[in-house]
Amino acid sequence: MRTVHTFRDARALGSGCVGLVPTMGYLHEGHISLVDAARRECDTVIVSLFVNPLQFAPTEDLASYPRDLERDAEMVEEAGADVLFAPQLEEMYPDKPLTTVAVDLVTEGMEGEIRPGHFDGVATVVAKLFAGIAPDRAYFGRKDAQQLVTVRRMTTDLSFPIVIVGEPIVRESDGLALSSRNTYLDPAERAAARSINRGINAVAEAIIAGERSGTELERIAATPVNDEPGIDLDYATLADQDTASALLDLDRPAFLAVAARVGRTRLLDNVHIDRIDGGWVPDAGIRLDGPSILYREA
Repeated sequence: MRTVHTFRDARALGSGCVGLVPTMGYLHEGHISLVDAARRECDTVIVSLFVNPLQFAPTEDLASYPRDLERDAEMVEEAGADVLFAPQLEEMYPDKPLTTVAVDLVTEGMEGEIRPGHFDGVATVVAKLFAGIAPDRAYFGRKDAQQLVTVRRMTTDLSFPIVIVGEPIVRESDGLALSSRNTYLDPAERAAARSINRGINAVAEAIIAGERSGTELERIAATPVNDEPGIDLDYATLADQDTASALLDLDRPAFLAVAARVGRTRLLDNVHIDRIDGGWVPDAGIRLDGPSILYREA
């Protein structure tokens, strides 16, 4: 595997079908599942690692975001990537950008409402990665559901000749969706956070049983969180997979997204609902058998 720091070098190492896995580092099994998917489908796999300042609000602490390039490089190489693109800030933003990308409608609710400007930062950095590396396929996790909708719409609207692939959520053995933020939780906070997954599982069971009301599915997702001390629900929303707009009923491919705060940690989760062979099939992701590599150094 080669580690490079410029777009020019990353582009030069791509041959055949190029798959890109964009990350902000401090990798876990969720990221590795994306590398695995790219490895199965592409000739060259490039993993980018860049903590993007444009997607952090002034109230969010960019400096505290976990970083460990040596650790991540070892994991990426072990997973079978060909190239690690780890640019410095000056490579990504030589000057303060005067051009940014905003995707209307799909970014207005849920995370867009709570974190104004966040998705502009995401869309801008992904557009730069697409333009600078020119991959054929790009891989994103379904955990950040609204982000996935945003990237897909941006790719279509700007005519990037890139296939966007969304892969299932990877969960820890207790059901918590994998995130570097999980390492911030103390035992009591983690116990409270499990209520999110209980709601997600209840939604999946309700869909299989025939529930189609958006209001009822949202209530089912919210109830375990609202009943659990020490956790505060931001939202539980049934949304369209193509537009991220709220739905009154499950009548098209959708996801039910949940966001909640546990202490100082904010967690996101969702269940995607796909139309397969005429029926509604919930995709709540896959679980690890044991502890995540996030805790390997602990």
